[in-house]
Amino acid sequence: MMDGTDRHCRYFHRLMTRHALLYTEMITAEAAIHGQRDYLLGFDETEHPVALQLGGSDPEKLAEAARIGAGFGYDEINLNVGCPSDRVQSGAFGACLMKTPDLVADCVAAMNAAVDIPVTVKCRIGVDDQDPEESLFTLVDKVSAAGCKIFIVHARKAWLQGLSPKENRTVPPLDYDLVRRLNAARPELCVVLNGGVETVNDAAMLAADFDGVMLGRAAYGAPYLLASVDEMFFGDSGPGPAREEVVRLMSAYVKREFEKGVRPHSVTRHMLGLYHGAPGARAWRRFLSEHASAARADILDRALAALQAREAAA
Repeated sequence: MMDGTDRHCRYFHRLMTRHALLYTEMITAEAAIHGQRDYLLGFDETEHPVALQLGGSDPEKLAEAARIGAGFGYDEINLNVGCPSDRVQSGAFGACLMKTPDLVADCVAAMNAAVDIPVTVKCRIGVDDQDPEESLFTLVDKVSAAGCKIFIVHARKAWLQGLSPKENRTVPPLDYDLVRRLNAARPELCVVLNGGVETVNDAAMLAADFDGVMLGRAAYGAPYLLASVDEMFFGDSGPGPAREEVVRLMSAYVKREFEKGVRPHSVTRHMLGLYHGAPGARAWRRFLSEHASAARADILDRALAALQAREAAA
């Protein structure tokens, strides 16, 4: 997610699931080629398996960006054909590429030729007035012919005019049945469902009909749900670490990053929802928000102590 799943967020999420595939925020091909690569593309080895998501529409530039990403050690390169934001539209990529499946195929072919790791595509079922049945199958067939075998499908159309990016995540109706039909009709492909999946239990129920399920906003807003993923999907015994253990591990991480000049808020902003649905959730969120500007490396120690003191007094 743009401005969300950066390296700090992914390190945090990996503490709660050892096996789930993590994705970077979308990074433009131009930025990967010409930007500060270590800052944009660097990641901690503990994040594996991790995929680099790229945005762009120029086959040559995407191929170069994919090559750079593979050099950094990513396990997968993903092309975003689903983001509807104005910023992405102005660059002629993201969801607007649903209208040009031949160009997407050219991009994927170039990326595949540049790297030896999987090149995947995340898309919508269509945009604007497209017939989703036609637009989705056309895109998948042309792009799979170019070598892509894994498609992550957000099961909504995107309206490029008239809806904000936030509204595009909720207003267009979900069509899981269309994605089911795609998966059944193209058994040689890996079809992963995305969109509207709020809990791990929801994901488990849907998983029977798909090759995978992607959690996005739900995992960001209530990240501790990831602690049950390995037990439910990957056969691990017992749930992941307790919230308090996650806080302690992240506190050590904040202190290490602080020594490198990273502001604690750059890390803790991803942790606001850690106690979502649990006692003390509001107090936890308030403490981190109110102390966001304080450049203190012990902020998580203090937040946990305040939460424990509150629980002891209750």
